[in-house]
Amino acid sequence: MLPEKLRKGQLPTKICLTCGRPFEYRKKWRANWADVKYCGERCQRNRLPAAATSASA
Repeated sequence: MLPEKLRKGQLPTKICLTCGRPFEYRKKWRANWADVKYCGERCQRNRLPAAATSASA
């Protein structure tokens, strides 16, 4: 899992599924970091519909 003490520059990052920009781990996501897919509420609200993403594949 994640180390006990995290410092800036050592934080895990992910790519937002909506905007495509990288974002870093936040303390409030500690319990469910594996499930976090979006960098913020705005991207979560404006996410692409599931039908559009599966149809393009």
